[in-house]
Amino acid sequence: MPEGVAALATLPLARLYANTALFASCTVAAQLATSAPAAYAFARLRFAGRDRMFALVVALLTVPTIALVVPRFLMVDALGWVDTYPGLIATELVSVGGIFLLRQFFLTLPRELEDAARLDGAGEWRIFWRVALPLSRPALVTLGALAFAEQWRSFLWPLVAMRAADHQVIEVGLAQLHGLYYGHWPFQLAVAGAAALPMTLLYAVAQRRFVRGIEWAVPR
Repeated sequence: MPEGVAALATLPLARLYANTALFASCTVAAQLATSAPAAYAFARLRFAGRDRMFALVVALLTVPTIALVVPRFLMVDALGWVDTYPGLIATELVSVGGIFLLRQFFLTLPRELEDAARLDGAGEWRIFWRVALPLSRPALVTLGALAFAEQWRSFLWPLVAMRAADHQVIEVGLAQLHGLYYGHWPFQLAVAGAAALPMTLLYAVAQRRFVRGIEWAVPR
């Protein structure tokens, strides 16, 4: 439709896509790097206070995101990172849900493999790196897909942390278009469809991973 084409031409989709892809990709990489070791420690290692610490981590899932916006902004502002990509990404480096998901997966791995590695003289880090991590590739892919989808549709934190128009992500750009073309539904539907297209393709490719992620998240 002509109105939809005009809307796509009005909004700098290429820049918004690039900003969102950079934000989501860096966040996913950081969350995978932090979630896997923490989840393995909670699932396999024995140390004092492990269960209580994990219960505290799970309890963090009940904290509303809106309650953390002001503390996160104050921290980023104190570092001078407002309206920068480090400030946008720094508060998303750890995923509590990712730790929980990977822990549930590590609990399903047979302990015989780890015991055999210990008999060969492998330490805990080597067992994690050479045994547990390769076997957890399906769970890592699942977490990566879920985390990417979550960050792609992130709106509140990018709206607060990023001010320059050149740094905005797709959801914030879509909201700005809604304000500029309020009531012009062909404009808004065209851009909303363009914004949702990557997530639609991701779900079509990785839908089984999304289902498996839900299965692994069931406590056992």
